Amino acid sequence: MDSKYKNINLNIDNKVAVLKFNRPEQLNAMNRQMMDEIIDGIVTINNNEDVKVAVITGSGRAFMAGADIKEYGSQTEEQFRSFQETGITLYEAIENAPKPWIAAVNGFALGGGFEIALACDLILASENAKMGLPEVFLSLIPGGGGTQRLIQKIGVNRVREMLFLGGQYSSEQLHAWGIVNQIVPDGEFDETIWLYAEKLSRRSPSAIKQLKKLVQLSLTSLSFDQKIQEEAKTVTKLFYSPEAKKAIQDFIEKT
Repeated sequence: MDSKYKNINLNIDNKVAVLKFNRPEQLNAMNRQMMDEIIDGIVTINNNEDVKVAVITGSGRAFMAGADIKEYGSQTEEQFRSFQETGITLYEAIENAPKPWIAAVNGFALGGGFEIALACDLILASENAKMGLPEVFLSLIPGGGGTQRLIQKIGVNRVREMLFLGGQYSSEQLHAWGIVNQIVPDGEFDETIWLYAEKLSRRSPSAIKQLKKLVQLSLTSLSFDQKIQEEAKTVTKLFYSPEAKKAIQDFIEKT
């Protein structure tokens, strides 16, 4: 456990890193200090070659209930601009990481909290979790990529509903819509998350890294032919790698 942080906990065990938001009395609402700590934690995890999978989750009743409105609402123009720019850095550090990030949504994931989950590669959610983008109630819009990342995952009409009404949606509903990968019973949450992450950590890191890049590439404006060509280049590069050579040979010897 890394004790240098005040607002998060960071633990690395057996190739799996767990970054946990730790402001439970504030439902893990994110102030600027917490945001800086989260970014530092993400960078630490991404740069640690021993870590194969990262999990991000919350303590108490919430994953993260968005920004700390008391601090958020009192910012100067310069502070607000800096907060937004730093937030974009946070989301992109997860999305563009060379390893998979799992959002383990243990409770409320609203506003910026939901945007962090959307930046992750996979979302596992407690059966009682609630997620949404309620910024419209403050006459605002999501500022951390929520409008764009959400629309990449589900149909535009559902995105409009979620953004326009600002409602909170259950794990069951978001699982049906394809946002949540798996619903986890509350009593089995920690164990299930760990087993899922540990299983993923046994997959080829080099293959996962390239898969992340190709999935992101699929969302760009490049032509389909260009995307297929990039996929072909990637599989060829991996095929001639020592890791793949050994895996293929081991498979042949077992059959």
